[in-house]
Amino acid sequence: MTLHNSGRGRLGLALGAVGVSALVLAGCSAGGGDNGSDSGSTEPLVVGTTDKISSIDPAGSYDNGSFAVMNQVYPFLLNSQYGTSDVTPDIAESAEFTSPTEYTVKLKSGLKFANGHDLTSSDVKFSFDRQVKIADPNGPSSLLGNLDSVSTPDDTTVVFTLKNGNDQVWPQILSSPAAPIVDEEVFSADAVTPDDTIVQGKAFAGQYTIDSYKLNELISYKPYADYQGSLPKPANGGISAKYYADASNLKLDVQSGAIDVAYRSLSATDIDDLSKNDAVKVVDGPGGEIRYIVFNFDTMPFGAKTPEADAAKSLAVRQAAADLIDRQAIATDVYKDTYSPLYSYVPQGLAGANEALKGLYGDGNGAPDAAKAKATLTAAGITTPVTLNLQYNGDHYGPSSGDEYAAVKAQLEKDGLFTVNLAQTEWVQYTKDRVADVYPAYQLGWFPDYSDADNYLTPFFSLDNFVGNHYDNADVQKMIIDQATQTDKATREQEIGKIQDAVAADLSTLPLLQGKQVAIVGSSVKGAVLDGSFKFRYAPLNK
Repeated sequence: MTLHNSGRGRLGLALGAVGVSALVLAGCSAGGGDNGSDSGSTEPLVVGTTDKISSIDPAGSYDNGSFAVMNQVYPFLLNSQYGTSDVTPDIAESAEFTSPTEYTVKLKSGLKFANGHDLTSSDVKFSFDRQVKIADPNGPSSLLGNLDSVSTPDDTTVVFTLKNGNDQVWPQILSSPAAPIVDEEVFSADAVTPDDTIVQGKAFAGQYTIDSYKLNELISYKPYADYQGSLPKPANGGISAKYYADASNLKLDVQSGAIDVAYRSLSATDIDDLSKNDAVKVVDGPGGEIRYIVFNFDTMPFGAKTPEADAAKSLAVRQAAADLIDRQAIATDVYKDTYSPLYSYVPQGLAGANEALKGLYGDGNGAPDAAKAKATLTAAGITTPVTLNLQYNGDHYGPSSGDEYAAVKAQLEKDGLFTVNLAQTEWVQYTKDRVADVYPAYQLGWFPDYSDADNYLTPFFSLDNFVGNHYDNADVQKMIIDQATQTDKATREQEIGKIQDAVAADLSTLPLLQGKQVAIVGSSVKGAVLDGSFKFRYAPLNK
């Protein structure tokens, strides 16, 4: 995640539509770890992370660090039980299509926020309406592109009217970063609400409330006694979340027992080292994470708004870069094979995934081919070396990002075809710069919102996509809508493949790697569940 708004985001263009079957990540029905959540321990635990929070207002952020907080404190209409990626009612009593374009949710009665305010259908409508209205560049509103309107016939009934009918990815959307339910008496209807206002207003109704909050330093969570969702009550007496600037200190603290859990992001070398330490356990689970390079179609070499603008030359530059990348070398040398090469846009394990990039670029088998890259640049009339400004972030995507992008730079420069100016920026500034066309090419990673190939297509390649790189292919946009409203599973998978083929030819982004979820826990800690929901919940943790 890390999102850019789309007024015409997910399924935002109205077409005649039928239905879509939700697909789940293969092999993800059981997550990593052991669920010891029945012990009911009252002992608090300490969780450490290097992830940064940009905002705990659901309308103001779309990144893993922020959503990690939201998962603990906000209620969702639908959610996934531990160990599964399937969604079922959470604070809802029922949820179903009542017509092809109407999805009706009935809330449980007597719901309340921790501040005592009633949680009714009005709060639900408010939560979704403000997402669409605020449309923050770094928010998740593009996930709501298929939403036409929200109505509330009574205090416990919510009707979502959709632009395209029978969109069965919609239930997954209701468990995503676009869908936490917030208190309309605390949050602003038309602006991102400050974190301190949210905390002071006790605007929480999830498994926890926040007792104290110091941005990107320390958060104290207390179990919410009146939580009425479908997930189990916390199996611990509370959680302190400690934020680290340096992953090496995170490693030292988890191996010494100063903290109970380390989740995101230790280096591959540190994980390998800790796997040999009897004081801790390594827990892993299915991973939908991908890492990739974004090309800004306006500002990259020969981009649309550069003095030498030339679409054919711009494409040739992207193609040459794709010819030169050695994914396997990065996966092995930098990440000790905790990541694997990714040769398309949908990761392996999801229905419809292919390897579109492998046959098109490099030697046709996944390895680089400098002669092919040179021929591509020469045929386009491009003088080498091509100067490419490439930006990465060193504090959000893990401590190995520097090594990863040093390897990318070396691979692109090895045969004299590119000169790469490599630079990094701290995450809070990075999120602003990248959507302001500051970076001609830059690093992003993606942590999925729901277990469906659509989550790797719509947010990236719809017209107003979160990447914000000015990629616009009307044929791809139509195919995205077609796949999401296709009732036949086999046909849908074929359509997902065609989208990957089309985008591989355009190279809006250059996929590099696919990874998995990893947590390090103390030897006495139970309940670390990493599953196909891609949500790390604190509630089952205990010792």
